[in-house]
Amino acid sequence: QAAEREPSARAPPLLTDLYQFTMAYAYWRAGRHQEPAVFELFFRDNPFGGGFSLFAGLHDCLLFLRSFRFTDEDVEFLRSVLPPATDPAFFQFLRGLDCSGVTLRSVPEGTVVFARVPLMEVAGPLAVVQLLETSLLCLVNYASLVCSNAARFRLAAGPRRKLLEMGLRRAQGPDGGLTASRYTHIGGFDLTSNVQAGFLFGIPVAGTMAHSYVTSFTSLEEVWPQTLVAVSGDPDPVDIISLTKGWLSRVCELLGAEPGKIREGELAAFLSYAISYPQNFLPVIDSYSVGCSGLLNFCAVALALCELGYRPVGVRLDSGDLCRQSVDVRRVFRLCSEHFSISAFDSLIIVGTNNISEQSMAELNKKENQIDVVGVGTHLVTCTKQPSLGCVYKLVEVRGRPRMKISEDPQKSTVPGRKSVYRLLDADGHPFLDLACLAVESPPEAGVSLRCFPLGCDDSPVSVTPAQATCLRQDVFTKGQVRRDRLTT
Repeated sequence: QAAEREPSARAPPLLTDLYQFTMAYAYWRAGRHQEPAVFELFFRDNPFGGGFSLFAGLHDCLLFLRSFRFTDEDVEFLRSVLPPATDPAFFQFLRGLDCSGVTLRSVPEGTVVFARVPLMEVAGPLAVVQLLETSLLCLVNYASLVCSNAARFRLAAGPRRKLLEMGLRRAQGPDGGLTASRYTHIGGFDLTSNVQAGFLFGIPVAGTMAHSYVTSFTSLEEVWPQTLVAVSGDPDPVDIISLTKGWLSRVCELLGAEPGKIREGELAAFLSYAISYPQNFLPVIDSYSVGCSGLLNFCAVALALCELGYRPVGVRLDSGDLCRQSVDVRRVFRLCSEHFSISAFDSLIIVGTNNISEQSMAELNKKENQIDVVGVGTHLVTCTKQPSLGCVYKLVEVRGRPRMKISEDPQKSTVPGRKSVYRLLDADGHPFLDLACLAVESPPEAGVSLRCFPLGCDDSPVSVTPAQATCLRQDVFTKGQVRRDRLTT
């Protein structure tokens, strides 16, 4: 419900290009504005040089359609920017527009889709469906791109490792940050650092501390309070600083570490945080040196927490060779577990965050590492390998007659006519082909051979025999109403 508050504030009807209004006026002036028309939304090439995309943004499109209305203020602004020759009656026409006559057939949110396959079919009065073009493209383009990028990160990471989206500070503005958090979750990420995304969309949020928190401390005198009550319920608080110092000496002795290299301010930061959140202790340990200070301080504080009955969570690594460091950290955890008989150290997690890209994610799987969770920011939300999906919105039918754009560039030519789209499956239930055919044609039948032409190719027709065929698109918006039972795959 929170995600649907004031949808018009995010995608108002003026969030479009001016030429949509000049065309709408010309349609209206010619008396063509009510002619039934059909547009299709699709992209021409699979993103990131890959073989697929994930379709996303449908939910936002539906909220936009449901709330599509021009206010008096909108109309007055349009009166000021459209040419002076614009008939005043046109503005009254705009004031009464909505999407009650629009039908949207769409692939479900989160579906695997491919280039040149019509993902959305928008049908309705010509002037209205023309006005929707830019807004729908804006809502689908980035959502699908970042969702697809997230899916590629998920494939590179494998199924075991958890993924944390943490790109809000790198995103292109607040709206870009929220869109990224929402659609990377659909694309396969488990968590987000974005609190507003958690509030709006119910995505699990995660985060503990930054390096600034660690470096803000200089000595143990800054730790307050200096006591912690044990989980057992003993009313007498324990001097956590003295307890931790004792464990630190034992850890240094076990690992042969030099106490003189340990940063007291870092230890103070860890203690202060642990006192605040004894059940959620997961500090970043590379503010100074992982091996000489951060790991030792973590182990000392974590062992003290364990003695008091708490369960520390783990550590975060944010610089250097994450694979090598994670192996070293895990080795120390196992040593502590065995030497001190603290089984909680066997379940500590290691989070890696250091400018992770899809390539570096894939390389993690080729090297020995002990990373349980990977946090990804810049390369995920900014889609550095490809800035745009390049969705287009093309007219295919007016008054029941097919329309086609031929173009000087054959790649920009469109396939005319209203279509149905089917996904063909083989005998094992695996999809092998998306088939687009005219809506008036008979649907493909299981076990019956058919001839088809590959889109965008000059190849000869191929014959295929599906074991099963499913309709890829569904009615999701009709007569101004959202069909909620058909939104997601």
